[in-house]
Amino acid sequence: MHDATRSRKLSRTSRIGLDPLSDVLDVLGAAVTRRSRIEAAGDWALSFPSVDRLKFVALLRGQTWILVPDQPAQRLQAGDVCLIGPTNYAIASDPALTPTDGRVLYDGPNMDVARISGDDTIAIGGTVTFAEANADFLLDMLPSFNVIPHSVSASGTVTTLLTLMSGEIERDMPGREIVDARLADILLVEAIRAHAAQVGPRDMGWLGALLDPRLSRALAALHKDIAHAWTVAELAGIAGMSRAAFSADFARRVGQPPLSYLRTWRLTKARAALVQDAATVAEIANAVGYQSQSAFSQAFRRAFGASPKAVANFRRGI
Repeated sequence: MHDATRSRKLSRTSRIGLDPLSDVLDVLGAAVTRRSRIEAAGDWALSFPSVDRLKFVALLRGQTWILVPDQPAQRLQAGDVCLIGPTNYAIASDPALTPTDGRVLYDGPNMDVARISGDDTIAIGGTVTFAEANADFLLDMLPSFNVIPHSVSASGTVTTLLTLMSGEIERDMPGREIVDARLADILLVEAIRAHAAQVGPRDMGWLGALLDPRLSRALAALHKDIAHAWTVAELAGIAGMSRAAFSADFARRVGQPPLSYLRTWRLTKARAALVQDAATVAEIANAVGYQSQSAFSQAFRRAFGASPKAVANFRRGI
């Protein structure tokens, strides 16, 4: 990436008022980097190993089963979508079948479609990857597996997207790759939204906090200006809550106290900038709220086990 482009990236993500989910997906460089399709009939079962990524599977036709460890098998019907975090899983026509390694069907360039004995069942999948090593920030706050049924009220947009994606596959028109990629990116966000609406804020952790009218105000303010010297009292005031109630509710829902979350996000954003931008360590430290480069370096080393300079030099090939 050109140096000027890197600098604009840092200033853009520091300046504009992205909502917290958009901010996280933007900084982490979340993108659907591979899209796959399976057409199958009869008896079949495929397994896939755990990797540090997020994946969605959407059923366009028929029905199938998704199996993940320590959870009951989930049946998918046409229009259903599931999000799968860093866990191994299997997809099968019957949950009682012993799966074979599904990777061999997609092992190689231009091998994104698997066909097994027919097309009674058609499913599409998307692999969501993240820039460098920052995926853990989002993956640690998402369930490892969840299903968004086509029957939930918030799934209307998801259904429309699936219809469009299916149509693009069938038409095979010029520009299909670009259209598919954009639709897959939108489907990821809509699936997260639909799941949050289905489960409800109280049971969704960080995502649920984004839907909570009070906590979402504090999170939005924090993400809009992470360099600000936030206090718990100030954030509680934005949320319209007492300091004690805000701290307790935030920690219970998000999984860490407000200022711990702020520190984690500052360092995560800094790590992304060290890799992607031409800015100096001192400039990045200041951009994420550290007045002292020494304090920033110490906090960064405690969090990631390496100095900011070492990470920047390694990623930039120096």
